[in-house]
Amino acid sequence: MAILFAVLGLAGSAWGQQVSLALLQPPSSITPSAMEPMPIVAAVQPSTLPETTNHRFWDRQNSVLFATSAAFSTADFYVTRANLQSGGKELNPITGMFGRSTAGLAMNFVGESVGVVGVSYIFHKTGHHKLERAVSMLNIGASASAVTFDLAHR
Repeated sequence: MAILFAVLGLAGSAWGQQVSLALLQPPSSITPSAMEPMPIVAAVQPSTLPETTNHRFWDRQNSVLFATSAAFSTADFYVTRANLQSGGKELNPITGMFGRSTAGLAMNFVGESVGVVGVSYIFHKTGHHKLERAVSMLNIGASASAVTFDLAHR
């Protein structure tokens, strides 16, 4: 259904790109000298690139996002550990490999937090500042949903 809606949505904009035949006929106000062919190569002034918003990596917004991400990862660790100790099953196959011991489970969640900071830093250095912050937000959402699911299925 999503593909069908995408195709139908794009088809409407494609029909909007049609050229009216009346636009192809030259108006009578154009002089014959203006109708001469244009040169194939024309000199064009380079356009200026829009100024990007540069900020320090450890600014206030990133610090809050990383702290929130780490807090939700910590909560996810404790709830997952409690569920596994009471006979529950880990649904994430990657975490399941490390979940046989408390130290392995802790290593998994610390690695997750370090990975979030690392990927955000890569996006920061390449100038993708919205993606830089989106990585933390995505991890916060995933950890929050995991904590909610684990608490609901105790």
